Amino acid sequence: MAEANEDEIKRALSAIKTPSGGDLISGGHVPGIAVMDGEVYFAIEIDPAGAKEFEPVRAAAEKAVKAIAGVKGVHATLTAHKRPGAGQPQMRPPQPMPQRGRGAGHDHQHGHQHTHAAPADNKLTGIEHVKKMVAVASGKGGVGKSTVAINLAVALSAKGLKVGLLDADIYGPSVPKLSGVKGKPKTSADSKKMLIPLEAHGLKLMSMGFLVAEETPMIWRGPMVQSALIQMMRDVEWGELDVLVIDMPPGTGDAALTLAQQTPVSGAVVVSTPQDIALIDARKAAAMFEKVHVPILGIVENMSYFVCPHCGERSDIFGHGGARDEALRRGVPFLGEVPLHAEIRAKSDDGEPVAGRGVNDPHAKAFAAIADGVVRGLEAADRPKPKLSIG
Repeated sequence: MAEANEDEIKRALSAIKTPSGGDLISGGHVPGIAVMDGEVYFAIEIDPAGAKEFEPVRAAAEKAVKAIAGVKGVHATLTAHKRPGAGQPQMRPPQPMPQRGRGAGHDHQHGHQHTHAAPADNKLTGIEHVKKMVAVASGKGGVGKSTVAINLAVALSAKGLKVGLLDADIYGPSVPKLSGVKGKPKTSADSKKMLIPLEAHGLKLMSMGFLVAEETPMIWRGPMVQSALIQMMRDVEWGELDVLVIDMPPGTGDAALTLAQQTPVSGAVVVSTPQDIALIDARKAAAMFEKVHVPILGIVENMSYFVCPHCGERSDIFGHGGARDEALRRGVPFLGEVPLHAEIRAKSDDGEPVAGRGVNDPHAKAFAAIADGVVRGLEAADRPKPKLSIG
């Protein structure tokens, strides 16, 4: 079957009406289209204020293109660019919240933050034999956070580190698919009855996806989710690990706060795509970690650019450089760019992280560079702060 071409896709999109009464093509909402191995990628440019009303339009566009002969999959993203002269979005200062390791002395009613040290018996409880914990977060779904998390873990393992990967997304676990691992964890034979993680790609793995059937919905309220997360961390026989990578749930809700506040996370990696809508949520994730005193190891720009495999022309489908600019604005490292490439998607679907393909693979190189930045950040966080001596 012949692959769909750009003209066919544009004809399908020209039939999709926008809230203003025009259509996607004549209204100039689709700046570029990429087709590779039957996968279609395009962005729909909108005013940020109209994101909610454009979501049905995005869904209709995906459905229309999916109906074209030769199309295997469709990936449409809403993107918004700042108008000329518009400044950076203004963020309201976050309200005071309990600090990591604080006890009952925090005054929730009035929002006061005590500055005294936590009592010795109220320290954050780590995981036995796990030296470092790195959270990979995005603030929203759909930016490839889980793909970055597993490839970062594999890249760290390739450097000779002992690495584990915890899939902390209870509602939508991705690690079973991304790792190609099926089956349920066994329990240890001793009295502790700890879960024994599954293993693949040089990693120790734990996910809610290993514990329930793939199509079983997790209809749980917040407290149940928080309890499950803590159990998947502390009731697992991780063994000796240099790094435990945590694929964080999207957003900044209860589950993310539970992990950030109740465990000694060594640092966080924030994943975003280049467009402004994704960066808004990435800023929220970064702000959450700052509020709970988790160092930000850096920002990764995923789906950064697309290079046509036929002509070699580069297209910045979702814009480019937004994550780098955000890292500069926040004063944190920019860890690198990961391209939008069908091979990364295909290998992820097959449970074969591209980071394990060797130093000569260009995609593996991208994740190796990100892993280098993470290691540097962890080492810097360990170094004692210089003391200023006056007189």
